[in-house]
Amino acid sequence: MFTSLFGIQTPISEPENKEGDLYKVIKAYGKTFELRYGYYEEMDRYSKYNDPVPIYPNFIEKPVYTDEGIPFTTAIQDPCKHFGGNRDQDSTCYNCSYYNKYEELLGTCTCPKNRKSNGG
Repeated sequence: MFTSLFGIQTPISEPENKEGDLYKVIKAYGKTFELRYGYYEEMDRYSKYNDPVPIYPNFIEKPVYTDEGIPFTTAIQDPCKHFGGNRDQDSTCYNCSYYNKYEELLGTCTCPKNRKSNGG
C-alpha cells in the first residue's frame, strides 16, 4: 500500500536457481544421479511463493538398483508394503527401519523382499 502511495517500485526478484539448473551430481554404488531444480507438482510452478527445489528421481516409477540388486530410494518417497516402522499418513521411506541413508535424501532400501534377484 505505501509503496504505491509514495511511488516506490519494489523489484520482483528472480529465483536464485532456475528450473533445470544443476543442483548436484551424486555418485552412489556405481550409479550417477544428476539432481536438477524443478517442481514436484505442476501447481507449484505457478505460485509466486515457490522457487524451484532439487528434484530427486522417482524410484517408484523407474526403479534403479545397485549392482548387488539393492533398490535406491529417497527419504521423501512413499513407503512400500514392507515398511518397517509405525505407519501413518505422513510416513516416508525415511521413517522405515530398512532405509539406509547415503547422501542428502538419497539412500537404499535394505529390505530383502525388495531386493532384485540376479535373474531379474
